Amino acid sequence: MALWSLHGNGSLTPGGVVKPHERLSWPRTIGIGSQHVIAMFGATFLVPIITGFPPATTLFFSAIGTVTFLLITGNRLPSYLGSSFAFIAPIGAVMASPDGNMGKALFGVFAAGLLLALVGVLVHFVGPGWIEKLMPSVVVGTIVMLIGFNLAPVAWMNASEAKWTALITIMAILLISVLFKGMIGRLSILLGVIVGYIAALLQGEVSFEQVSAASWIGLPQFQTPQVDLAVLGLFLPVVLVLVAENVGHVKSVALMTDKDMNPLMGRALLADGVATMFAGSGGGSGTTTYAENIGVMAATKIYSTAVYWVAAGFALALSLIPKFGALINTIPAGVLGGAGTVLYGMIGLLGARIWVENKVNFSSPVNLLTAAVALVAGIANFSFEIGGAAFEGIAIGSIGAICLYHLMRALAKWRGTDHVEPASPTSLSGTYVADEFAETRSSGAVATKVKPASTKVAPAKRAPAKTAAARTSSTAKTTAATKSAAAKATSTTKSAAAKTKATAAKTTSAAKSAPAKATSAAKSTARTAAKTTAKKK
Repeated sequence: MALWSLHGNGSLTPGGVVKPHERLSWPRTIGIGSQHVIAMFGATFLVPIITGFPPATTLFFSAIGTVTFLLITGNRLPSYLGSSFAFIAPIGAVMASPDGNMGKALFGVFAAGLLLALVGVLVHFVGPGWIEKLMPSVVVGTIVMLIGFNLAPVAWMNASEAKWTALITIMAILLISVLFKGMIGRLSILLGVIVGYIAALLQGEVSFEQVSAASWIGLPQFQTPQVDLAVLGLFLPVVLVLVAENVGHVKSVALMTDKDMNPLMGRALLADGVATMFAGSGGGSGTTTYAENIGVMAATKIYSTAVYWVAAGFALALSLIPKFGALINTIPAGVLGGAGTVLYGMIGLLGARIWVENKVNFSSPVNLLTAAVALVAGIANFSFEIGGAAFEGIAIGSIGAICLYHLMRALAKWRGTDHVEPASPTSLSGTYVADEFAETRSSGAVATKVKPASTKVAPAKRAPAKTAAARTSSTAKTTAATKSAAAKATSTTKSAAAKTKATAAKTTSAAKSAPAKATSAAKSTARTAAKTTAKKK
């Protein structure tokens, strides 16, 4: 495992960059580590509160997972592992089922972690190329989007219990995100939750009975999983999202540090899988690498893995304070509903951002229909059972997106219909021609878009009474006018060419005569000088 070397004199100079194998002085490293704890805090705690898992236990396994990640990646890939929002829907589905409980949900989390770890092993030995082929940008964006929007009913369920509190929370998050820059702006979710919590407190929506009963020091609440194969259909598709998140974050870190991180891709997936297995075996939520912490790195230019060891230490210490976990559990439903409204929407639009950044072409029927069908299935929460295994919106949408894309792409190539078409008349791009109904509108000619490949011009609407002879005469006149114009153009072109040749000839003649004139002048000067000399003699 790589050791840290001191960066300069231990401080960060303007424009400086602290690399993963470097560190600042320990006081500064501890300070940056605390910032990372604050950055991950809001999202990490919202997941267990929404799903009903113990917050302190989730924080405990978040710390353990981060340490595991750093060890497996050889201390070379700076990342923090927090709760993944991809697990909210399947955990909620299991917990809400008649025979569901936390143990069965934990088994699903553990199984997802195991599958992710196996994917990591495969990527480590084979490479990550097959992931991009299996899940191109249109598929990844669709899966991320449907996960976010599938959670919309959860946001409303919580917000409806205290609508004013939810509204205050939403407005606080929005205002903080646009009024402040830097660290404060990035912590808009956490700070908005605090504002909403204060509003709920003033309205008497918060109870501190559990906080009073909790002790100051102690272990979090652990629970073992309960095997139930029927829940696998809900959890295994989550792996697709975890793979996409990890791959995206590894590439982001590589871009920021200007270092090739592809050799660590398999280790990162394996590490996240093992961390998720740890969480599922003891009562925590599934984990993933956190974009919030990557944002902190981008702002501070401090990529040292030392700060993540410090952050993990802080998280572990907080998880061993039961009163702290009980306090987090007092966040009321209205605050959760408000924060969830913003978070789930952001997750959904992150899928759209993936489309935009990768320039996904929705003029292709394959891309368009893949996203369209999978999104409706996921957001509407389609569900069915196969052999006792339950499948719901996220699973159906995710698997459907992959299968539909590859099936339609293969058929389109086989039939030779793999082409690009406009999605609708309003999406046409290219040249503009006059509307054929222009004469019937008081506003005059109206421009209508057509395909770029088309050279047809929509004719203006003609008067109904025209004879064949008149049309023939008109055509003849048009042809004559066209020929005349062509003749004039040809004549003009020839005249211009002749003038150009004449000019070129004169220029050449002048160039040739110039040396002769110069020689003649020189000889004349010499003769004059000779005569002058003879007279003097």
